[in-house]
Amino acid sequence: MDILSKLKAPEGANKKETRVGRGVGSGLGKTAGRGQKGQKARATGNFNKKHFQGGQTPIQRRLPKRGFRNPFAAIVATVNVGDLDAAFETGATVDAAALESKRLVQGRYDLIKVLGDGEITKTLVISAHRFSKSALAKIVQAGGQANVLASDSAPAQG
Repeated sequence: MDILSKLKAPEGANKKETRVGRGVGSGLGKTAGRGQKGQKARATGNFNKKHFQGGQTPIQRRLPKRGFRNPFAAIVATVNVGDLDAAFETGATVDAAALESKRLVQGRYDLIKVLGDGEITKTLVISAHRFSKSALAKIVQAGGQANVLASDSAPAQG
């Protein structure tokens, strides 16, 4: 006995499509379930656009346009020298991998910049893409070393 030839869809799985606008006897004749008049009763004009506000001037056109957005801007992760002093031991080498392991920089970034907030007392060898003037002075004063990394993937500093 061939079972595949006797397969049937379960009860209620195949429902007959409702044909609208096929006379008053069908239950959905005349206006075809669209009501009487108005924008949604017409053949065209049922605006289902994402930002359509019923013919009112949309908010994106009413608000003033100012400034600009740079889609190519470098994402700079910042670290303060005070945080480096607290997180690392004397003589440690501080680079991107060390900063990520200590969770001082997180997420996606293009450049690492060391800022001068806080005090540094330990001698550290710090490798970063950029240093502020105050951070550079504090690192050198503490006997440390600041190595500037090449930022080949990031746009030029302006």
